[in-house]
Amino acid sequence: MNALTEPAAAPGGARGSRPVRIGVLVTALLAACFAFQLNASMLSPALKNIEDSLGATSAEVGLTQTAFFTSAALFSLFLPRLGDLVGRRKVLAGMLALMVVGCVVAALAQSVPMLFAGRVIQGVSGPTVPLCLIMLRNEVHEPKKYGTLLGVITAVNGGIAGVDSLAGGYLADHHGFQSVFWAMAGVAAIATLLVATLTPESKAAASADSTDTRMDWPGVTLLVISVGAALIALNEAGKLGNANWPLVVGLLVVAALAFALFWRVEDRSSHPLVATRHLRQRSTWALLLTTVLTMTGVFAVMNGMIPAFAQDAQAGFGMSAEQSAWWTLTPYALAGLAMGPLAGRLAATYGYGRVLRLGLIGSAVTVALLLFTLHADSRLLLLAASILIGVTYAGVGNIVLNGLGIVLSPKENPGFLPGLNAGAFNLGAGLSFAVLYAVQTAAEPADKTSPAGYTAGMIAGVALIAAAFATSFLIPKPVEAEATE
Repeated sequence: MNALTEPAAAPGGARGSRPVRIGVLVTALLAACFAFQLNASMLSPALKNIEDSLGATSAEVGLTQTAFFTSAALFSLFLPRLGDLVGRRKVLAGMLALMVVGCVVAALAQSVPMLFAGRVIQGVSGPTVPLCLIMLRNEVHEPKKYGTLLGVITAVNGGIAGVDSLAGGYLADHHGFQSVFWAMAGVAAIATLLVATLTPESKAAASADSTDTRMDWPGVTLLVISVGAALIALNEAGKLGNANWPLVVGLLVVAALAFALFWRVEDRSSHPLVATRHLRQRSTWALLLTTVLTMTGVFAVMNGMIPAFAQDAQAGFGMSAEQSAWWTLTPYALAGLAMGPLAGRLAATYGYGRVLRLGLIGSAVTVALLLFTLHADSRLLLLAASILIGVTYAGVGNIVLNGLGIVLSPKENPGFLPGLNAGAFNLGAGLSFAVLYAVQTAAEPADKTSPAGYTAGMIAGVALIAAAFATSFLIPKPVEAEATE
C-alpha cells in the first residue's frame, strides 16, 4: 500500500474487497462539492438579472434563494442516514442527478414559481459535503491524512476563491441568468458521472450485514417539520419591523411541539433516525450548540454587515457591489481556501478542540479589529480584516466544526451527527441575520454618517463567538481521529 491507496474499509463502514485510489476518490468528491458550491453561491450576482428577466420583485427572487437554503437544510437532516442504510454512493449520485434536474427546471423558468420549484429541487443536494466527508472517512484511516483531505474538501464549501461569484456575474451579464443554471447543470452532470463511476459504495457497519435497513420516516417527518418551522420563523423574524410576529411565534410553537413528538417517537422506535441516548451525549448537543453560536456570531458579519458597510456611501466606503466583493468576500474566500487543508492537518495533529478554540479566538479578535475599520478610513485595514477572518473562521472554525461532526458520530449511525450539524450551520446562519441585524437596527442613530449600528451588531457577534468558545470546552476529544505521535 502506498500513499495513493487505502484498503476499502474504515471504522464504521462496510468493508470492501478492492483498494481505493485516494487521489481518484478525492477528485470525484471535490467535483461533487464544487457542483454544490456553485448552486449555493454562483447565482448571487445574477439576482438582479433574474428580477429584470422575469419581471419579479427583489423580495420574490430573494424567496427563491431562501427556498434553496431551507430545502438544503431539511434534506441534510436525513439523507446522510439514508446513505448509511442504502449506500452512500447511491444517495450522493442520486442527489447530484436531482441537482441537474433542478438546474434544468430553473434554466427553463419563465416565472418565479417555476424558478422556486427548480431551486427546491436543487436543495436536495444539501448534504453533499457531509456525505463526501463520511465517504472519505470510510476510506482514509490515518488521522493526519484524513485531516488534510477533510480540509481540502470542506474549504471548497466556503467559496471557490470567489471565482464562483465572478463567473456567475459574467454569465448573467453576457448571456442571461439562464446560462448560470446551464453551467451549474453541466458541472453537476460531470460530478454525478464521477461519483457514480469512481467512488466505492459503503454503508454503516451496523446495517451493512443486516436485513433491517428501514428508514425511520415518522422521525424524519417530525424532525423536518420542527427544523423547517424554526427556519421559516427565523427568516420571517429577519424582516424585523415588517415581520409577521404572530406567525413567528406560531411557527416556533409548532417547532417545539414537533421536536417533543420527535423525541417521543425516537424513544419508542426500533430503528430510530437518532437514538435519544446519542442526543443526550455532549458529543452531540455541545457540538451543535457550538456550531449554532459560532455561525450566529460570524455569518451575518462577514456575509452581510461588512459588504454593506463597504457599500454604504454615508457611514462606509461607498464602494460598488463589485468593488466590495474584491475588497471583502473574495479575499475572505481565498484565505479560507488556502488555510483549510492546513487546519485539518493541525486538528488531527494537535487536537480538534485546541485548533477550534484557536480559530474562535482568532475570529473574535478579527471581528473586534473590524470595529476599528468602521472608524478608520482605511481600505487596507478592511482588506486585512477580511483576510484574517477568512483564515480564522472559513479556514479554521468552519473546517474543524465540520470535521467534528464526522469524527464524533457513532460508528453504528455515522450519518446522524453530520446531518444534524449541517442543520445547525443553517440554523446559525438564519439566527445570525435575525439577531445581529436586530441589534444593528436597534442601535442605528439618526445620523446616517455614524457607524454606531454596525458597531453594535459586531459587538453582539463578538459576544456570541465568546459564548461558542466557552461551549467548545464541553465537546469531547475525538481520540481515534487524532494522531498519537
